[in-house]
Amino acid sequence: MPNDIIGMDDMNAIFEVTDGFGIDRETISVPLERAGAGNVIALPDGSFEIVAPADTSTRDWLPQLQSALEKLGLEAHDEDEESWLS
Repeated sequence: MPNDIIGMDDMNAIFEVTDGFGIDRETISVPLERAGAGNVIALPDGSFEIVAPADTSTRDWLPQLQSALEKLGLEAHDEDEESWLS
């Protein structure tokens, strides 16, 4: 079970996915505390709140993060898409 607080490895994993969508890192807010199954919220100002999951590792959660971003209408760039899988 992961720690209750995210670390730099968690942030880097999240950025691997969000960078693939071309999302500016300045528009991403990630609370330090993990919660539930993880969540992605698109805010009215164009920014995103990404909550890391409490019940699994962030790295294992990356496919759900990618899916959530796609459901919000974002498209991954071909050259960066799923580079976090390797």
